[in-house]
Amino acid sequence: MRYKPPGPPAHPVRHWLQMARTDPQALLTFSAIRLAAMIRSGDLSSAEAVEAHIRRIEQVNPKINAVVRDRFARARLEATMADETRGPSSPPLHGVPCTIKESFALEGMPNTSGLLARRGVVASSDAPGVARLRRAGAIPLGVSNTSELCMWMESNNRVYGRTRNPYDPRCTVGGSSGGEGAIIGAGGSPFGLGSDVGGSIRMPAFFNGVFGHKPTGGLVPNTGQFPCPDAGTTMDRYVTTGPICRRAEDLMPLLRILAGPDATVGEPGSVELDRLTILDVPDDGGIPIDPELRGAQKRCADLLAARGARVISTRISDLRRSFEIWSAMMSAAGGPSFSELLGQGTPINPLLQLLLWLVGRSPHTLPALGLAALERFPRLSPRWEQQMLVRGEALRRELVERIGNDGVLLYPSHPRPAPRHNAPLLRPFAWAYTGIFNVMQLPATQVPLGLSRRGLPLGLQVVSGPGRDHVTIAVALELERRIGGWRPPPSLYPAAHQPLVFGGAET
Repeated sequence: MRYKPPGPPAHPVRHWLQMARTDPQALLTFSAIRLAAMIRSGDLSSAEAVEAHIRRIEQVNPKINAVVRDRFARARLEATMADETRGPSSPPLHGVPCTIKESFALEGMPNTSGLLARRGVVASSDAPGVARLRRAGAIPLGVSNTSELCMWMESNNRVYGRTRNPYDPRCTVGGSSGGEGAIIGAGGSPFGLGSDVGGSIRMPAFFNGVFGHKPTGGLVPNTGQFPCPDAGTTMDRYVTTGPICRRAEDLMPLLRILAGPDATVGEPGSVELDRLTILDVPDDGGIPIDPELRGAQKRCADLLAARGARVISTRISDLRRSFEIWSAMMSAAGGPSFSELLGQGTPINPLLQLLLWLVGRSPHTLPALGLAALERFPRLSPRWEQQMLVRGEALRRELVERIGNDGVLLYPSHPRPAPRHNAPLLRPFAWAYTGIFNVMQLPATQVPLGLSRRGLPLGLQVVSGPGRDHVTIAVALELERRIGGWRPPPSLYPAAHQPLVFGGAET
């Protein structure tokens, strides 16, 4: 049985419009493609959609600090222009609001990547990914927070400060695309643009209860962001650019737009769920998984089995070495060191900067200094690095072979739901649960799976073989249909919208 992709809304467009007119909050739960359909038909104006999301950002941003610079005035003008030119042939995202990670160049917006030395840098043009979204009709509302130089799993820096989780402000939003995850999870944006070298799309999507897709290495251009790997290098395939969104039906349209017209991307509708092989991998064999997360993943495996998929519960031994493999492969990929990036071309002295940090005089965050010190380890032990490179190549071969052309791997997005601020410093390698798939260059989709007993989002990663992005997205669509996907933060939405499930029995 093939996966049946979502067709027209289960209710006429007028019904969606009535929902939005009756309760403007409902508009903040729609997918981007449904908003675009309503705008093209004239049943909803772009100005209404943009204004609703601006009001939402103004409401929640003082609490979560996700959008660090807005362009509301320009967005309102662009929405007016979109309404004047809309029609049946309008582009796929015509008049739909969005947000952009601050590390991507967006004309007229800051582009610091959270580095104090870059404060004052303003983009003079759009990054290719941003330009493709805007050509498709999207209207950026602003740019969102990151970790310092996009290299830590908490979005906190000396330029903009800390972003807080909309489900619990005491908890992290993840990094480095944490501002995107937070504002989308809070309902302030239908979708956004993120980047990922160690889980920087998937962890924020997981911690904030939304969808995020890390594409196959090399599928989407990375140019126009800072820091940016050299085009065509191995590092350029480890770093990936991809979408974060609140509804699964947006994943494939956004991926196609970002990949460009010349890219080959499969069709989720071609995936036969009852012919899939599901590798259910409970953990990496080293860092234990929260029982609620394990239970949610087991439920997903059972649901896919009920659809006819063949589920194999298994372990993959070398996943236990994920951090070491990631570190060695990143080191071997070359490019400027993190210390050089922090020093704007001149390597910093991590020890000296740590001493300055202790007395409040370093321009850098503690995680950045720790990473700068840690990156020296592979270079100090070339024999160890070579061993990990060999293990990494063997692990990639094993994953590709075991997943095959008709399979996916279910795997935790993180060992536990969103931890408290600064807690990741006590478990600094847990992000390897996502990072390993960057150096494997495999597509991975983070899927939200409801809320924990503490009210924090649950989720998992769906991973497939190279170029099989459409397979992970097809599984994400099915799991959203069966489980419900994004659940808006209870503290920020009325009970009437808990949950609002599209494509399934609930509405």
